[in-house]
Amino acid sequence: MSQAANDKLPKSFEAALAELEAIVQGMEAGKLSLEESLAAYQRGAGLLKFCQNALAVAEQKIQVLEAGELRELPGTTDA
Repeated sequence: MSQAANDKLPKSFEAALAELEAIVQGMEAGKLSLEESLAAYQRGAGLLKFCQNALAVAEQKIQVLEAGELRELPGTTDA
C-alpha cells in the first residue's frame, strides 16, 4: 500500500467501513508481508479514526435534532 493511498481520505463513512473490512480480511488471510501488514494496519487505524469522527458528528447532529434545534454544528460542512 503506497503512502499516497494511506493519506487519501475516504469519500464517505460507508466507503471507509468497506475499505476497513477489506483490510481486516486481507490481514486475517495471513498472506501479507510484514511491511504490507504494517502499512495495512496504519491505513486501518486512519480509517477507524475517520469512522469514529463521522459517528461522533452524526451523534451530535442527532442530539441537536432531538433537542428541537435545527442548526449547523461548528466544524461540519454539509451540501
